Amino acid sequence: MTGAQIILECLKQEGVSVVFGYPGATIAPFYDALALDGAIRHVLVRQEQNAGHAASGYSRASGKVGVCCTTSGPGATNLITALATAYMDSIPMVALTGQVRSDLLGRDVFQEADITGACEPFTKHSYLATDTQELPRIIKEAFHIASTGRPGPVLIDLPQDTLEREFKGEFVYPDSVDIIGYKPRTKGHPLQMKRALDAIERAERPIICAGGGVVSAKARRELIKFAEKLDIPVVSTLMGVGMMPTEHPLYMGMLGTHGIYSANYAIHHADLVILCGARVGDRAMAKPDQVAKKAEIIHIDIDPAEIGKNMKADIPIVGDIRLVLKSITEKCEEFSHKDWVDDLKQKKAEHTPVFQSIPGQVDPRNFMRTLSEEVSKRSKAILVADVGENQIWSANNFAFKGGRFLTSGGLGTMGYSLGAALGAKIAKPERQVFAVCGDGAFQMMMCELATLVQHDIPVKVVIMQNNRLGMVRELQDKLYDGRYSGVMLDGSPDFVKLAQAYGIESERIEDDRDVIAGIDKMLNSSKPYVLVCRVAEDIPSRQEN
Repeated sequence: MTGAQIILECLKQEGVSVVFGYPGATIAPFYDALALDGAIRHVLVRQEQNAGHAASGYSRASGKVGVCCTTSGPGATNLITALATAYMDSIPMVALTGQVRSDLLGRDVFQEADITGACEPFTKHSYLATDTQELPRIIKEAFHIASTGRPGPVLIDLPQDTLEREFKGEFVYPDSVDIIGYKPRTKGHPLQMKRALDAIERAERPIICAGGGVVSAKARRELIKFAEKLDIPVVSTLMGVGMMPTEHPLYMGMLGTHGIYSANYAIHHADLVILCGARVGDRAMAKPDQVAKKAEIIHIDIDPAEIGKNMKADIPIVGDIRLVLKSITEKCEEFSHKDWVDDLKQKKAEHTPVFQSIPGQVDPRNFMRTLSEEVSKRSKAILVADVGENQIWSANNFAFKGGRFLTSGGLGTMGYSLGAALGAKIAKPERQVFAVCGDGAFQMMMCELATLVQHDIPVKVVIMQNNRLGMVRELQDKLYDGRYSGVMLDGSPDFVKLAQAYGIESERIEDDRDVIAGIDKMLNSSKPYVLVCRVAEDIPSRQEN
């Protein structure tokens, strides 16, 4: 068996069924092994960054480790943004990159790039695999590191001769991993858990702030049980949207710069804040020190480096959120915080805006509310929001009842949605999967329409078209006296005709009166579909002024 065949066997041992990638000369031995074996599906994307985003979407939807592969040089460097996106949002991925032959390393030969060095800040770990005999151990370790502790991407750089060389001896895939210095703590410290229980008993206005770590830990059920038993309201960061049904009586919405009033009110009036898998970056909490002065802070995270990074933690608990919340829930008595919950419910009701329809345009906030209503009649949807105004309109107005919300929260990568959506659809073919994007983000990834067609992936693409980079325009309005610089998207194509050129059914709607019919037509399609919504140029991302 060659090194390439060994890698394929290792992937099959890990239960990998699909790989997203783009071939080239140095990774060609692996592609030959894929073709000869036929057991693992390969999805050819049209640009390497989208192979990483597709692996990310697949991972997030399936709960498995996503796998992508590229060739050396520009193929690998194109992947860097996707790796950084996954790293910031703690998504388990393994990336295989081809590399020039071992004897040519460091000589600046054709398509050579030090990808392990370039990706060091954006990967959880990386390997330069120069020894074919070490491949089973490397693959086993890579999947273990990617999926345990705080998840993240792992890079394996594969010189061409490593792939071509014959493996000596009998192939045996390791059944366990023992990495010195890598022993993630999963159970919270008993003393800190006791302190947390005492703080919860004292609190009159507690709040849970749930981030993407709750989703990564597969702890949504445990968080809901914890909140319900202790009668504690919940707010989420952008990455935590969807981990609790939007209409749940204890859910107060997304907090932060682009969040809603009730969530921000809750976090600023609480006397106890329980951070669960949230780093509370600047978008979630612009001035965390002010909150920390008024409230006691419990911070639960499996990554000790995140605890206290942006907000002081009075009670730090390092451990798996699912196990920690389950343990606390079992040990505590039922509580009631009726007055506090009622106050927040009232604030949420009073500050839920109503958006009036304006003839000749589609209000994107009303569109997202209508889309969630129509989708909920049929199935649990996966909504992949891109970056920009569309991301905020989606997060604040799509009501999640059991579906998933995927987006690039940490790095804020424009062009994320279509690649991630096609990966998510392959992972969950029975669900409706939507990629919601602006016309700027769409033009960063529209080549992947061909991937949808070639591989028959029926993702529904919603384009919010306002002919400008909306979020940057808002910034220039606010801070630069309305001097617009580099934000107008003049010269953009007719997206309906573009979709039709790919053989994809498409429609444009330009009035709120046409929204239900347009959505219904899209949902009834069993093929890829593009729905273009003409939205006003000045609709803000914020819910309220």
